[in-house]
Amino acid sequence: MGNPFTLVGPALKAGDNAPEFTAVDGSLKPVHLADTGNKTRIFSVVPSLDTPVCDAQTKRFNEEAGKLQDVDIYTVSMDLPFAQKRFCNSFALDNVKMLSDHREGSFGESYGTLIKELRILSRAIFVVGPDNKVKYVEYVPEVADFPNYEAALSAAKA
Repeated sequence: MGNPFTLVGPALKAGDNAPEFTAVDGSLKPVHLADTGNKTRIFSVVPSLDTPVCDAQTKRFNEEAGKLQDVDIYTVSMDLPFAQKRFCNSFALDNVKMLSDHREGSFGESYGTLIKELRILSRAIFVVGPDNKVKYVEYVPEVADFPNYEAALSAAKA
């Protein structure tokens, strides 16, 4: 809301190698980049599922994931895996895969989305190809704004 914050990590761009990370899934199992498979992947990064924009972003990508055959969509946040699971169950979201960065902040630090002052993730979208090259990046400059869904989805389909 007009208050600047410091993002920790690199500012990735299309063509970069997707950085390695360690997050956890709903069963608290560590998940690394290689564990996300060799399809095109969209990483939808949100500050917290308990906010209206993050809620809407996750629901939108869940809807889109149901229409895409060769694309996996992950929502990444600092929310605990239990909260992520409760959120998905509350809204019958079963197309997006949830990753929690709460333990180490590894995803945030590797992808340049960790807000230093708040220790939450900023809103961003990353499309990573089967070759683990970044195909599309959007760091949403205002945390309360929506990402460009169409641009991310077009990059994923290309």
